[in-house]
Amino acid sequence: VQLQASGGGLVQAGGSLRLSCAASGRTFNYYGMGWFRQAPGKEREIVAAISSSGGNTYYADSVKDRFTISRDNAKNTVYLQMNSLKPEDTAVYYCAAQATGWGGRSPSRYNYWGQGTLVTVSS
Repeated sequence: VQLQASGGGLVQAGGSLRLSCAASGRTFNYYGMGWFRQAPGKEREIVAAISSSGGNTYYADSVKDRFTISRDNAKNTVYLQMNSLKPEDTAVYYCAAQATGWGGRSPSRYNYWGQGTLVTVSS
């Protein structure tokens, strides 16, 4: 599967962005999906994950109650709605797919990665 992330940009603190990740292929509904981010000089970290059906989700503590992950299997797309953005949310955001339906927190569990989209939050 190929993944194409989009929707990043520059936003002021307190603002919102919605990231999208479009997947190729007919088996998107079998994949668990995740959003990760990597800030300069830091390791890649989980932001949110969603199961293949959309019934299970996971959020990093740092984004709980601000970010929402969702998916539309008919459109082969996963979304990350980001509200109340903070400067510390600045990073390159990556979407990833896991072939067995649930990827969870660990980047090593994901089989496919998108190219990343830059989110910059100014103070």
